[in-house]
Amino acid sequence: MTRLLVLLRHAKAEEPYNGQPDKQRPLTARGLADATAAGAWLASQDLVPELVLCSAARRTKQTWEQASAALPGAGEVRHLDELYGAGPLELLELVRAADPRIGTLLVVGHNPTMELMAALLDPERGGRMKTAQLSVHSQAGTWDGLAARSAPQVASHVARG
Repeated sequence: MTRLLVLLRHAKAEEPYNGQPDKQRPLTARGLADATAAGAWLASQDLVPELVLCSAARRTKQTWEQASAALPGAGEVRHLDELYGAGPLELLELVRAADPRIGTLLVVGHNPTMELMAALLDPERGGRMKTAQLSVHSQAGTWDGLAARSAPQVASHVARG
């Protein structure tokens, strides 16, 4: 069974102000529109995740909330504190731990981790990711076999609302 890993960098967030913790930064109006557009693109590509791993930061939660409106059949969402500061190797371990029955897994996270993960999986096509950009990778084996250079990028899209 071929599995799909969808990496989604959170949409445009407000700049920090008045000592606001970084994890509490909300999306801008543009970010909300872009996140909605990301969901529409996922739906148009029939990329409905069975599992969503989402950073516990406000901007990633809002990105998924907006995107998921176009994906009524989306599966379980896990808000993970460890995704906020995770590097690509930690993210790789989180994905490897996914249930092997999951066919499409979506991660909503932050840069530089998202673009480093895309480049780790496919150094030829993965790489720089703008806000609200999606990188879709195909995994031929089970999730626990995911490794560097093992999941070519099969699609990429920058969502703009």
